[in-house]
Amino acid sequence: MDAQKVDMFIMTNNKFFEGHQIPLIRETLINADESKWIGLQSLSFKDPTISLIVSLLGGSFGIDRFLIGDTGLGIGKLLTCGGLGVWTIIDWFLIMGATREKNLEKLHEVIYYK
Repeated sequence: MDAQKVDMFIMTNNKFFEGHQIPLIRETLINADESKWIGLQSLSFKDPTISLIVSLLGGSFGIDRFLIGDTGLGIGKLLTCGGLGVWTIIDWFLIMGATREKNLEKLHEVIYYK
C-alpha cells in the first residue's frame, strides 16, 4: 500500500491505538494489498476516552464492556453490580487499553481476513 495513504490513516486514527502499536500497524499496512484500502476507510473505531466516560458513569452495570463488544464481561458486571464495585474501579484503569485492543483486533480483521 502507498506510504502516503498509510501515514494519512495513522495520523487520523492514532488515538484509537496504543503508541507502541503504531510502528507495527504502519509496517503491516505498507505491506498490505492495495485492495484493503477501501475496507480500512470504512472502519469506525471506538474512542477510548468515550469508553472511560461510560465506565465512570455506568461501569457498575457493564455498559462499558457492552460498548466495546465484550458481551460476556458486560453480563458478568451487570449480574454482580460491577463485582460489588471492585470490578468497576479496576475497569476505570483498564477500559481504555481494552478499547484500543478491540480496535487493533478490528484492524487486523480487515487486513488479514477480508
